[in-house]
Amino acid sequence: MNATTSHLKNLDYSVVQQCMHCGLCLPTCPTYDATKVERNSPRGRIALMRSIADGKLEATKTFADEMYFCLGCLACMTACPAGVNYAELFEHAQAEAEQSGVLDSPKRDAIRGFTLRWLFMDLNRLQLVGHVLRLYQQLGLQTIVRRSGVMKLMPKRLREMEAMTPTVQDKFSADLIAPVTPPAGIKKYRVAMLIGCAQDLIFSDVNRDTVDVLAQNDCEVITPADQSCCGSLHAHNGEWELAQRLARRNIDQFPPEQFDAIITNAGGCGSHLKHYAKLLEGDAAYEARAHEWDRKVKDIHEWLAQIGIKAPASNGAAEQVVTYHESCHLCHGQKIVNQPRQMLKAIPGVKLVELFESNWCCGSAGIYNITQPEMAGELLERKMKHIRTTKCEVVATGNPGCLLQIVNGAKKEGLPLRVAHPVTLLAEAYRRDNGAQ
Repeated sequence: MNATTSHLKNLDYSVVQQCMHCGLCLPTCPTYDATKVERNSPRGRIALMRSIADGKLEATKTFADEMYFCLGCLACMTACPAGVNYAELFEHAQAEAEQSGVLDSPKRDAIRGFTLRWLFMDLNRLQLVGHVLRLYQQLGLQTIVRRSGVMKLMPKRLREMEAMTPTVQDKFSADLIAPVTPPAGIKKYRVAMLIGCAQDLIFSDVNRDTVDVLAQNDCEVITPADQSCCGSLHAHNGEWELAQRLARRNIDQFPPEQFDAIITNAGGCGSHLKHYAKLLEGDAAYEARAHEWDRKVKDIHEWLAQIGIKAPASNGAAEQVVTYHESCHLCHGQKIVNQPRQMLKAIPGVKLVELFESNWCCGSAGIYNITQPEMAGELLERKMKHIRTTKCEVVATGNPGCLLQIVNGAKKEGLPLRVAHPVTLLAEAYRRDNGAQ
């Protein structure tokens, strides 16, 4: 690969050389903690990236495999005293791996072509797949397949993936949410609501809850039916140009100057959505608008804390013991730590019990639990062990991947846990106030 196509060689070198190799990131890195191999640490990975930027190393399969072994949890950024922008390095390193072609194979190319380049580039296609999966589940075909024993004849990994298949919602966001939702009281803010990709199919009820909560807090909410993926899945898997295309599409659909805030309720998406300016750097038509976009994008917890949460009435709410698992990209990527706890504490009846290692990755990490099942499984076991010690009834978390991962963990262990987005618990409290369930 020559310098004109190398992401790492073309990256601002000050970003590449920022790491002081102090090692303070090592205890926070889940993969290094598991293996104690230097290459599996942020420091080791940055050394590999710098070697490529310096022209001392070419992108090899070993390099590419290492970049995809990283969770991208960004805990190292929280720990780093030098402020190393590992998120930027990580995305460029994965793009380097993809451009090098060292991982190319007919099977891998077909999977990436179908998912990243076709399915997630048009959410109408994703919804079509969702309709098929919903029909498969609602007609009882999934139950028949599982009870028939046919899955026992399948490879172990395929059996594990089938067991993780999420339940598709009866209705998607466009069926539940009007294009314009008026505020419950006096209009103070005009906001846009991003419905997401998997979020729309699997957690459209969370989107409905988010819009209801915004309306209760004096917001007029604009929620177009036809939206686009945020591009985080593409950026985190080396598809830089596709991520840029989706960023432009979102800026065009939601002109940032028209809104007080652009709301997301998915921690992983939000972390990416707030960096469109860096993604579109040098784009004469979009860079300035991207800076305004970054300023306007707000996680739902962040926005409500900023404007002041309208506290629900106590209304005789029964006590429920809740613990909070922090989405990596919410706490490490967006630095949103206290705001979700403020939301939970504002809900009558919630007894918040802190979770040990609350900001340690659960193993979901986008599609990591699919591509790296062994490490993801170890991290989920570690997370579930700590959840059990809280003796909670509800686990609250602000990211769809984390929700699914912990749901699967509870199912595997037979734990009677409810796993919910904090905004859902708040929406339920408002509904109790209004005499609705």
